[in-house]
Amino acid sequence: MKIKTICFFGIYDPGYSRNRVLMRGFKENEVAIIECNSRTPGVKKYLELIRKFLKIKKENNLDAVFVAFPGQEIMFLARLLTRKPIIFDAFTSHYEGYILDRTKYSKNSFRAKYYKFLDRYSCKLASLCLLDTEAHIDFFVNEFKLPRNKFLRVFVGTDNNTFSPDRKEKNNEKLLIHFHGHFIPLQGAEYIIRAAHILKNEDANFQIIGRGQEYLKVRNLAEKLGLKNINWISNVPYEKLPGYINRADICLGIFGDNQKARAVIPNKAFEAVACAKPLITADTLAISEAFEHGKNCWLVPAGDPKALAEAIVYLRDNHNMREKIASGGYKLFRTRMLPNILTQQLIDLIKNKWTSNTTKIKA
Repeated sequence: MKIKTICFFGIYDPGYSRNRVLMRGFKENEVAIIECNSRTPGVKKYLELIRKFLKIKKENNLDAVFVAFPGQEIMFLARLLTRKPIIFDAFTSHYEGYILDRTKYSKNSFRAKYYKFLDRYSCKLASLCLLDTEAHIDFFVNEFKLPRNKFLRVFVGTDNNTFSPDRKEKNNEKLLIHFHGHFIPLQGAEYIIRAAHILKNEDANFQIIGRGQEYLKVRNLAEKLGLKNINWISNVPYEKLPGYINRADICLGIFGDNQKARAVIPNKAFEAVACAKPLITADTLAISEAFEHGKNCWLVPAGDPKALAEAIVYLRDNHNMREKIASGGYKLFRTRMLPNILTQQLIDLIKNKWTSNTTKIKA
């Protein structure tokens, strides 16, 4: 069965990288997208979604409904509104994010139990669920007692219309190391600061972009250590981020040592290689699903600032290796991670599931 028309449904942000990549990829693979989206706050968004979807359902022959990220709270409404197959981009777990990574509430709290309920039953209601790595699928299967055949892996990738190489941006007197993020624990920004401290007398500067949960903690640590080799930059518009990446010599991924850090490949990894920059990130099961040490990235142990500092010095002093992993990462992105490639793989996987198990996919 060919997928011709899908309805993107939910409270998603069309500009968010994950949604942007999938929507563009579907369109480039000649799948028509009809959007049923509400960004209205409060309960009004549910009423707006109901009104919009009933109109769409009446006027269009949909092959499937695609509940885009974030969608745990929306899955229940989607299933009430349609018996069509629902593809749910779970992408990340509320329980994993809020409880295990950010530790906003204790594991025994009502919130933790509520998030577990949402994660489990939103997936149970879907016909198929998408996650970004096999390691992440393992977490969902084991933590929420879900069948593995419910899931498909779709790498994050990024939008190459936004992120692409630009050699003109680079003009550094010293080696420039780039990091951007929201300072959540999985990113391990503290280890970047400690690596910067180890390198304080080296010819290396850091540019760190963003704000978030651990920003003040990390900034205070840098001030306590008396670091002068970091340029702190506030949040920048998404469209301007490639400029900062392209003027850097090395880009950093994530270095946290917790469950979520081990299960994901972050946006920033794909954004770096899309700009043909050498990437250093933590060595995890998730990263090894797409990247290979010394071929298209440089891997270091998670939570180890000394190893990170040594990797930066090694790549600074080994220009050939730096160029090798930069070009290898860019080749990987162009051959496996473009939006149309990722989405074509997804379409093929869905069609195979559809053909082999039509009854279950509609349930």
